[in-house]
Amino acid sequence: MAGAAHDITAYKDGMVILATAAIAIPLLQRVRISPVLGYLLTGMLLGPHMLGALTKFFPAAEWFTVSNPENLALVGELGVAFLLFIIGLELAPQRLWIMRRLVFGMGSLQIVLSALVLAIVAASLGQGAAAALIIGSSLALSSTAIVVELLSQQNRLSLGTGRTSFSILLMQDLAVIPLLMLVPALAPGNDGALWLSIAQAVAQAMLAIGIIVVVGYLVLRPLFRLVANTESGDLFVAAVLLVAAGSGIVTAAAGLSMALGAFVAGLLLAETEFRRAIEATIEPVKGLLLGCFFFTVGAGLDLSVIINNPGSVLLGLLALLVLKGVIVAGVVWAYGFSGVVAGRTAALLGPGGEFAFIVLGLAAASKIIEPDVTAYVLALTSLSMALIPLLDRGAQALFPIPANVPSDPALTALPEPQESVTAMVIGYGRVGALVSDMLNVHNVTHVITEKRPDLVSEGRKDSRPIYYGDALNTSFLQRCGLARAKAVIITIHDWEATDDIVSTIRGLSPTITIVARARDADHARYLYEIGASDAVPETIEASLQLSEAALVDLGVPTGPVIASIHEKRDEFRAALQSAAGKAGRTQSHGVRPKSRDPAAG
Repeated sequence: MAGAAHDITAYKDGMVILATAAIAIPLLQRVRISPVLGYLLTGMLLGPHMLGALTKFFPAAEWFTVSNPENLALVGELGVAFLLFIIGLELAPQRLWIMRRLVFGMGSLQIVLSALVLAIVAASLGQGAAAALIIGSSLALSSTAIVVELLSQQNRLSLGTGRTSFSILLMQDLAVIPLLMLVPALAPGNDGALWLSIAQAVAQAMLAIGIIVVVGYLVLRPLFRLVANTESGDLFVAAVLLVAAGSGIVTAAAGLSMALGAFVAGLLLAETEFRRAIEATIEPVKGLLLGCFFFTVGAGLDLSVIINNPGSVLLGLLALLVLKGVIVAGVVWAYGFSGVVAGRTAALLGPGGEFAFIVLGLAAASKIIEPDVTAYVLALTSLSMALIPLLDRGAQALFPIPANVPSDPALTALPEPQESVTAMVIGYGRVGALVSDMLNVHNVTHVITEKRPDLVSEGRKDSRPIYYGDALNTSFLQRCGLARAKAVIITIHDWEATDDIVSTIRGLSPTITIVARARDADHARYLYEIGASDAVPETIEASLQLSEAALVDLGVPTGPVIASIHEKRDEFRAALQSAAGKAGRTQSHGVRPKSRDPAAG
């Protein structure tokens, strides 16, 4: 456009993040460095305290470094909010209620003890009462973003370590509410009543959460039904981002964390038919934004504080990890968990967390803590967070015994976060409903997927395990339990979509049984060629059923009729599989035709 001027440098930081995600992280993963640690290390390297400092001497270095990590802070905060949104989707409200003893009991005890001990240490080092209280409370918090992401990647959220860590982290997120309001109340010259300020903060928090809950119950499900009826993937993505980010903004406006609002919104959607499609939609966005958060944490690590005070920083880091780790382990052990779970939880929650940056930054701006002390504590926090992946590996090596199922009755009563899936039914028309009925008769656990919101609503009213989503979306299939399923039954009437779904599922799993509905014999032969284990042609099946009904009505004994129908069905199947084999299916797909039960047709 003529006359238009673009500040190219405004896009530079975003390009650095994209380059990190597309180039640096895959290279680091090849040497077995986790993405979390990779983002932290890359942020540290490209941040203003390492290569970014070279811009004074080599201005060209500005193009591949981040000079001001605060420019990316908002994007990183969105990543944390989306992470908590997905966690909320995975936690049904009844599961959270069952966990109340761990969240409010164990979590509160950890926060109080850690804050008290660390505040005493800070006071003994010369900090005033207000500064010591803020420092101790800030360091008592742990990193929800890093810990939950690590546990999620390793499928450990449902184990003892995952449950204890998440319970404590959730309570820590709730504790940020009064802590953020405590800071201005402790500011010099503030004559307001402390308890009045805290009460006001709690009231604001309850109001914000109440608004999200009420509006969520009234609006969320109709909103997603409206968007789903458009059959537009773009609009569905927009709706997901609106709910996740909008709920976070509501709580942020009330002085809380964005993550808390997003978590509540996720809880409200956890029981809806759109849960799996939402998870599949937001997962890539969450991963990139969360990577941005880890990058900013690494970039914010002020190496000058470490270089100028190596002994003091090392001693403070060890004190933080040991004191807080011992408290976490003791609290977890006191609640009936094994030493293995206690030790591994301590390694994850001993380091500091992202909320310390917010609280300490506000305390420094309020003149409660001196700038040099703030920089020192933030350096400890950043360094400890960067060590979380390594500490986790060390804890798993130090405590090699697998975590046993805890004896705590609250945990043993918890259902598994993922449904038990033996079969997956794609399509909920008349055929899909009948297949679901037969699976229920024989106690076969299954999940149903359907693209039409009206059919999904009908299934939900009938208490079917049905979810809205596109079966061609591989992330959606995985979220629905494809990896755990033994068979997939495709019942839809869209023949082209059936072909694509068979190819997609066979590409994801070479061994899973795929039973597909076919238009006719030619279509069935093609489905065998592209990987179907069984294909049921409508024309042939209708002919067999007509023959069976006619023979019985003509007085032929039922037993011989059924036997002959099964025999003829097997002949058709063998002929179709043979024709598909001659067409090169076995050679091109590497999937051998399976012998089937004659009664399974």
